[in-house]
Amino acid sequence: MRRIVELRVLENYRVWLRFDDGTAGEVEFAHKPHTGVYAPWRDYDFFRRARIDADGQLAWDDQLDFSADSLWLRVNRTQSDQGESERDRSTAHA
Repeated sequence: MRRIVELRVLENYRVWLRFDDGTAGEVEFAHKPHTGVYAPWRDYDFFRRARIDADGQLAWDDQLDFSADSLWLRVNRTQSDQGESERDRSTAHA
């Protein structure tokens, strides 16, 4: 099980995370509906209170948390997608 070891809350419902294996990157939450369990995020100050809990997960108070494993996958998928886009642009000019 992975753990988040560093967190920075960014603008526009984004966070930057570093994991215990050294992987780091941004995760964007703006697409969440801000209803139901995400309703507290209507208040951006609440979103800014993100923290790393005792289990190394991303959490907001005791109301909402995301597993480090799922966020690690999102960071790696984003980095992989960006790498593919860069490769596509470079091969298009070849």
